[in-house]
Amino acid sequence: MRRLLSAGLALLLLAGCSHETKVTVSEAFSDCSTSPNECNGGATGSGGTLTYAVARPVSGWNLNDADANSLETAQVLAGVLPAAFVTHPDLSTTPNPDLLESAEQISAAPQVIEYRIRAEAVWDDGTPITGNDFVYAWRTQNGVDCTECAAASTAGYDRIANIRSENTGRTVTVTFATPFADWRSLFGTLYPSHVALAKGGTTLAASWKWFNDTVPTWSGGPYKVAAQVPEESVTLVPNARWYGRTRPALDKMVFRVISDPAAAVTALRNDEVQAIYPQATPDTLRTVEGLSEVDHVVTPGLGWEHLDVNLANPLLADAALRRAIFTAIDRRAIIEKTVGGVDPDLKPLGSHNYVPSQSGYRDVVTAAGQGYGDVTTARRLLVEAGYSGVGTSLSNAGGTRIDLRVSYAAGNDQRRQIAEVIQVQLSELGITTKITPVEEFGRTITTGDFDLILFAWTGAPFPTANALQTWASDGGGNYGGYRNPVVDDLLKQAAAETDPDRTAVLLNQSDALLTDDAYVLPLFQRPTLLAVNHRFVNVRDNPAGTGPLYNVAEWGLRR
Repeated sequence: MRRLLSAGLALLLLAGCSHETKVTVSEAFSDCSTSPNECNGGATGSGGTLTYAVARPVSGWNLNDADANSLETAQVLAGVLPAAFVTHPDLSTTPNPDLLESAEQISAAPQVIEYRIRAEAVWDDGTPITGNDFVYAWRTQNGVDCTECAAASTAGYDRIANIRSENTGRTVTVTFATPFADWRSLFGTLYPSHVALAKGGTTLAASWKWFNDTVPTWSGGPYKVAAQVPEESVTLVPNARWYGRTRPALDKMVFRVISDPAAAVTALRNDEVQAIYPQATPDTLRTVEGLSEVDHVVTPGLGWEHLDVNLANPLLADAALRRAIFTAIDRRAIIEKTVGGVDPDLKPLGSHNYVPSQSGYRDVVTAAGQGYGDVTTARRLLVEAGYSGVGTSLSNAGGTRIDLRVSYAAGNDQRRQIAEVIQVQLSELGITTKITPVEEFGRTITTGDFDLILFAWTGAPFPTANALQTWASDGGGNYGGYRNPVVDDLLKQAAAETDPDRTAVLLNQSDALLTDDAYVLPLFQRPTLLAVNHRFVNVRDNPAGTGPLYNVAEWGLRR
């Protein structure tokens, strides 16, 4: 779910990031490990339609809203929403040259960032993109001006003291009350403030809801929405008022909902879709490798699978039970059952804030004894905590049976398999689990209608912004209700720290506490599979943000 877009000083933390693939790739992607920003590049011819498979339909059009904040929606809107920064496949970050002339820190105390918007940058009705749009983004996501706005993250926005516009709104000066190292993660999804005022009503909450409920008829990017078939597809066409360097070559982009990875591969083979970005499974990879007209690549991504606990459940409020559950789960068995055939070198993930290819990575999970299937220790923890029926029919000291749901997004076969493995493993503790696929996944997690739940964060190279979103007491992605004031304090220190090494120390300290609290169990770093019909060029993987859609304006038929 997480998709904080853009990048910042955290870029330095990724200096050790490896883009080596784990499997043989097709020729078009053969140089991705050495030239990730240019692989599968080439000149484009004009015209054509590219249909791209997404796993889930758009659940809401306000990407900043916690309910709508998904990878699929981010991909659909990547060509519609302007962003201040672009994160490239090599994880370098630059101000978006289509939108901005520059973006730089002009003062450290107080921290002041100056954005200069290009004079050509306009919404598709001709209204200039200005500081008003930055102010709207800030006020709807700072957690103060619009308490009804269910922001996916307030990280960074809640540290801004004021925003000032000059030069007819083209020069935007952002002053922070408290320094924010990952300031480049902000303003990654801008919405038109003039449309908010004209269509959404006079209150921020009303416009927030209007943007979420309403298919965009406006655009600030290279494409605009032309049609939607609910639950089935979204069609984009070029924005005639696009102000950027590269005019879209395609006549049309279609996002087609195909939840089953095997069905997506079949559609690719039949040329019903021309690009897929499914969960990487051994079966889908084998099939894609056999398609001569398709180029493909598998790379380690920034996303990671995990099991979350809902602390609002009175049973799971007991840390002893949570620790026993995490201790009994064997992540190696989960990997072997699911993605081991894609990446035979994949190991259980040991951090909540970094993946192994990042220089800040430190394994804090193994030392806690979690995730390696130590049933003996898990049973001992339960006995010491006063549980009865350990190994047969587990009950707590009050005599309540431990029956739990393991939820995941309906249609996700890989997570169904993970849930089945967990079900067997927890039965060894005497815990009864019910595997529960859910249709409205976003609403399920934001309303807390779960006990244990499986999903993945789609990462971005902003470790402090990510951590504030997901682990801070008031974080928009803290769906299970985790609260630890010491962790909160460490995260705040990390967010204000400009030294990447010091940032990593603080985040890893907070991570050790989070791990001991047994709130989220990291499972594994997700390998990503991109497969594209050979007729199309400039489609390449990007481990951050919207994945391949980061440069959608450049996609086109191979000339």
